Amino acid sequence: MKKIILFLMLFIYSFSLELNNKVLEPEEAFKVNFTKEEDRLNIKINLGKDIYLYDDKIQINITKPKKVELVKELTLPKPVPYDGFIVHFDDLNVDVPYSLLKSKLDSNKYEIEIKFQGCSKAGLCYAPMSEKQVVFFEADVKEQVVEPIKEDAQQKDEVNLKSENENLSETDNIAAALKDSSTLLVLATFFGFGLLLSFTPCVFPMIPILSSIIVKASQNETMNAKKGFFMSLIYVLAMSVAYTIAGVIAGIFGANLQASLQNPYVLVAFSLIFVALAFSMFGYFEIRLPSAIQTKINKTTEGKEKQGVLGIAIMGFLSALIVGPCVAPPLAGALVYIGQTGDAILGGIALFVMSLGMGVPLLIIGAGAGKFMPKPGGWMESVTKIFGLIMLGVAIWLLDRVINPTVAIYLWAFLLLGTAIYLRVYKHIISQLISTVIFIFGVIMIVGAVSGATNPLKPLDKFINNGVSSVKQDELKFTKIQNITQLEDAISKSSKPVILDFWATWCVSCKELDEITFKDPEVIKKLQNFTLLKADVTQNSDEDKALQKRFGIVGPPALIFWDTNKQEVKSAKIVGYKNPKEFLEVLDKNFKN
Repeated sequence: MKKIILFLMLFIYSFSLELNNKVLEPEEAFKVNFTKEEDRLNIKINLGKDIYLYDDKIQINITKPKKVELVKELTLPKPVPYDGFIVHFDDLNVDVPYSLLKSKLDSNKYEIEIKFQGCSKAGLCYAPMSEKQVVFFEADVKEQVVEPIKEDAQQKDEVNLKSENENLSETDNIAAALKDSSTLLVLATFFGFGLLLSFTPCVFPMIPILSSIIVKASQNETMNAKKGFFMSLIYVLAMSVAYTIAGVIAGIFGANLQASLQNPYVLVAFSLIFVALAFSMFGYFEIRLPSAIQTKINKTTEGKEKQGVLGIAIMGFLSALIVGPCVAPPLAGALVYIGQTGDAILGGIALFVMSLGMGVPLLIIGAGAGKFMPKPGGWMESVTKIFGLIMLGVAIWLLDRVINPTVAIYLWAFLLLGTAIYLRVYKHIISQLISTVIFIFGVIMIVGAVSGATNPLKPLDKFINNGVSSVKQDELKFTKIQNITQLEDAISKSSKPVILDFWATWCVSCKELDEITFKDPEVIKKLQNFTLLKADVTQNSDEDKALQKRFGIVGPPALIFWDTNKQEVKSAKIVGYKNPKEFLEVLDKNFKN
């Protein structure tokens, strides 16, 4: 296992070095020059090879003695469309007439600032940048003097960081922290993020998977806390390696691997894997390595142990890819950092450490299961079969994202009925009681599926509402948009603040937002004052990718906000699930009315 991890880290490191040879540093990609002319200030941005600027990110302002926007009154080179954006590929050359400055503010001294953001064709996007210059109008002469702003470097960095962080989202702040903090602090912070993520639904499906592995292993050998912890550690390390590789690739290439792993073909394939695992636990067959590979492994002194370790590592690796991480701010922040800087080493290690934090409960469960595992006996066969039923539940949970909701309810119903029938073979009164309760739930599910219910948590919804859908009159209505053009059109026509919800059918946290946060009465009341837009990125089409790239979104759920002045409110950006209280806190902080 050590050799595998070392190989992977060396691979990531060498890949990062290769990438860094191709990607320009920010000061190489964008060279800003201010030049004094007789009647104007010339601002020029020389672009490096394969570098382009976003047209809508270019801002030219007077910042002192008072902030005044100038860009709308200046003549900029004509931009061109590219990959769903409006951009500049040629060097940017802009003249700022002195007469314009005087017409805006009567002063002898002006601080001029240009803000911009750009990307490389290689897929790397740079963080927003800015440059400032001061223009002096001397009292006794007509000639103008242009001088650069000279600040103490540390003071400038502190001021810029403070002002930028006030307008950054939680995700962007995490990306900035990665860039500006010490390595040890970054790793400690991400380990803490992982611990927090371990209490989210992301990790729950892994608990029965790991437990089933330990129970299966205990049939063939005596289990104790040390062995249980070791097995859990192998599982967690493999899971962490999977997260790290997927995250680094996604960060470097901007690929939405979460979307790729959630398409119907992949989910059906993974569901079948869990069905096969379930039938293996039912005793119909045993999953083994191919005989040729197994023979080679068994030639070593610890062949049997290594074979078991390899199987656990494979399950941990697959579990990470199948279940997938929640697109929460820590993960998104790390990916944004990797995407902006190309620093796959620090970003990858941060993701690895975060994954270890997510695995802490699994390590505790493994050690506890190993310590308190009773002696082998006939009971283990029954427990193994129960875990087989749980594996079938995981398979349905995966399919639930891509199949018809009513069909999913039928599958849950059949699983509950099958579980109830299986438990009836045990004559213990507790087993009989549990079996009866599960059977009743299964029957309710069948009735709900026949009625056309779509929510397994509310199978009798249509009966309760007299056959009428439970949609309420005050339920939030989102308008779907498909591309950047439709988005800009909707924003320009809105007289209210705007919310854009990135959503997908396979996104579990998206459904939590819909069913919990957006059903809360206080949230509904608050959002009546907003224009609500929804971008369905289920298919991960080119237009979906362009929309997500525009706002630095690595995957749903994510919410982007605009104020009544049509300006994006970056500090309000939400990535991942927020409960009603947290969601309202974001609104109250950023939208006073």
